[in-house]
Amino acid sequence: MRHTVPTPANPAAEWRNESTQKPPAAAVYAREANAAQILKAAHADTATVWTGDFHNAKQVLSAVKKRVRGPKNSRPSENATDVQNDRSARAAAFHRHRMKQAQQSRIINMLAVEIGAGFTLDLPRASDVRAALIDVYGIENTEPFLLPLNQLLGFTGAHEWHKKGVYVPVLDARIHVPFGVFSPLRGEYLDLIAQAPLPENVQTAFDIGTGSGVIAAVLAKRGIPEIIATDTNPRAVKCAEANTDRLKTDARIRIETVDLFPENQTADLIVCNPPWLPAKPTSAVESALYDPDSAMLRAFLNGVKGRLNPHGEAWLIMSDLAEHLGLRAPDFLERCFQTASLTVAGVLKTKPQHGKAADTADPLAFARNLETTSLYRLKAV
Repeated sequence: MRHTVPTPANPAAEWRNESTQKPPAAAVYAREANAAQILKAAHADTATVWTGDFHNAKQVLSAVKKRVRGPKNSRPSENATDVQNDRSARAAAFHRHRMKQAQQSRIINMLAVEIGAGFTLDLPRASDVRAALIDVYGIENTEPFLLPLNQLLGFTGAHEWHKKGVYVPVLDARIHVPFGVFSPLRGEYLDLIAQAPLPENVQTAFDIGTGSGVIAAVLAKRGIPEIIATDTNPRAVKCAEANTDRLKTDARIRIETVDLFPENQTADLIVCNPPWLPAKPTSAVESALYDPDSAMLRAFLNGVKGRLNPHGEAWLIMSDLAEHLGLRAPDFLERCFQTASLTVAGVLKTKPQHGKAADTADPLAFARNLETTSLYRLKAV
């Protein structure tokens, strides 16, 4: 999101933020400030633009985060009996958590820096951020703009991960993912795709909402000769193309910029790993996690029967976290399958391995410790 924010030096300074947060009403420049001063200005809807030492800015940002979030062990999870047993109470706990996250994020993002033309950062001891910002924005800027420091650090961290890549055991290779594209850090669902029995004589496959292209790469490794991977996110399309080229699977995988299914084509196998939670995303990155009213999930299920070849299968990868959070009824998926004239030929299940699943201090631990990830093998009725 881009807005104009008045500053003492520029009445129409550009404010950039990758989230949907409301921009500050104004911004002031400061060579030095402590966390209390920055928070006071933030609560007055004024951002502080740091002009001093970059390392000092990072230390102050850390202090701001501690004040805003409090110590981790002071945030017990909502695991009371009424939350566990009452669906509406669980959903309310989730929405409170999301609201709190949004409020905290906006305050934290009130400490900013000015990015100069050509993605320069003219601060003492500042690192070179040009490559990281090109990763995010593509074309270099010709005019300066204001950027939350916390987001800048997120961009530079994402850029380092992009260069290093994420090791995917089922591929025995690395997938390289830039900022704005969902990263396959949770590998358990890829294990399910690698283990599920393929339809007999499978020759063609679709990977719907490919993101990084990792699922298409797993299907290629399993020997499927022709795969079409689709996505509407330009960053994802570019990322998937780069990964298929790097993995030398581009002869088998074709990337198409299209919503859901390739036009006028059918396949023996259609795989989709849609966003798992039916809630509103607050940034482009969250679009891979949150699917308002399960719109993508419904569209995939309602359209997939007409895209399957005879005896073909659709594989749906879903977590039941939404059910444990009270965001979906326990029989929601079953009803969706019936509406779409699909029957379940088999289910593979696994438990999540990521850190939050075992973190008892996580505010949503009451649901995370029950989560299961499933691969549903679906056939047309």
